[in-house]
Amino acid sequence: MIEGLVAQMETRFAELGAQLTDPEVISDRERYAEVGRAYSQLEPAAKLAAQWRRAQDDAAGAEELLSEDGEDPEVRVELTEARERIERLEEEIRLALVEPDPNDAKNVIVEIQGGAGGDEAGLWARDLYRMLSKYAERRGLQTEPLDVSEGKYTFAIKGSRPPHGAYSVFKFEGGTHRVQRVPQTESQGRIHTSTATVAVLPEAEDLDVEVNPNDLQIDVYRSSGPGGQSVNTTDSAVRITHKPTGIVVSMQDEKSQLQNRERAMRVLRARLYERALAEQQAELAADRRSQVGTGDRAEKIRTYNYGERRVTDHRTKLTVHNLDQVLEGELEELTASLQSEEKRRGLEAQAAV
Repeated sequence: MIEGLVAQMETRFAELGAQLTDPEVISDRERYAEVGRAYSQLEPAAKLAAQWRRAQDDAAGAEELLSEDGEDPEVRVELTEARERIERLEEEIRLALVEPDPNDAKNVIVEIQGGAGGDEAGLWARDLYRMLSKYAERRGLQTEPLDVSEGKYTFAIKGSRPPHGAYSVFKFEGGTHRVQRVPQTESQGRIHTSTATVAVLPEAEDLDVEVNPNDLQIDVYRSSGPGGQSVNTTDSAVRITHKPTGIVVSMQDEKSQLQNRERAMRVLRARLYERALAEQQAELAADRRSQVGTGDRAEKIRTYNYGERRVTDHRTKLTVHNLDQVLEGELEELTASLQSEEKRRGLEAQAAV
């Protein structure tokens, strides 16, 4: 079975390589980009296949030598090692060929909001905003604040490098993040548990979702700061209501009404796109409600325990004891574990078909 899989993949990879040098393809920018993405996506599996071929040759050579002289211990060790490499590479090839999420190359819009825990939940939301911003910086991605206020943070992460864009990394951050720590305002030193919800939405392009202007109710009002005081003398804040779905997006960070409207439309498109994906693939739990839940303490994807300096991801059962580094954006180990789990689930789904 693996032989046929490898041969099929090698043929496809060679075809894509030939297309990248075809003048007809090169002259078509859209087609060339599509072929380039497919080539980049398949390249890791092609490299593993080349290693598998070499391991197969090594095993065949060792078997031939043993057929002539079955007493050579060094050759027996070589055969054992070659067979172990073959087994490992076959598993890696299967994982590499798992169909990726079609949204992985997209930029994302992230919404963070305090959940259970009162004022402490708002402070925790701020800490998560900082953590994810730091992580984006470590990955060479840019963050763009869209609507940042006390206890609620909406921002974009962009700078994707297809096929591995921001969504391929940050989609695993969607859900309820629980923190266990002593609040700064707690005079008795008691540990407090609070949460913040994170929604990660693939940023929709104009072609991804069509918004009928007649479906929109657009209201403008004056921006307000903490305590409700006005921070602007003009009606620059924008609230857009999508009447068919009831989705409401408000933006007030910019002094320009036009800029706030443009940002609100970006968030609205992302929410509508994500909603459409959820309706098409409900079994994948892609909708925003499954990501953020109610914000209750019992609904959690990850726990950050300050007393023990540990972080536990409840989806993969991985626990690390480098809380300070994680809060500084060092999430690579957690992401790698989740990506491996996603591939394994994809492999199981393929086998079940």
